Amino acid sequence: MTEDLSQLSFEDALAQLEEIVRQLEGGQLRLQDAIASYERGAALRRYCDTKLNEADARVQAIIQRADGALETKSMD
Repeated sequence: MTEDLSQLSFEDALAQLEEIVRQLEGGQLRLQDAIASYERGAALRRYCDTKLNEADARVQAIIQRADGALETKSMD
């Protein structure tokens, strides 16, 4: 699988990662397939972690003004 991870949504990447975990836990993969799946899973985990960190930064940037309205703080 040489799919560009940046084209995946977080949810799709997580679903792929969960499927890889199920396959690896099942123990039925051939060694080469297990290694390739593990590599793909590691890349998906890093991608999901990055997406979660980005989402967290966006949430942390939301601030409440004195009048109670919410606004997004510039990340610059």
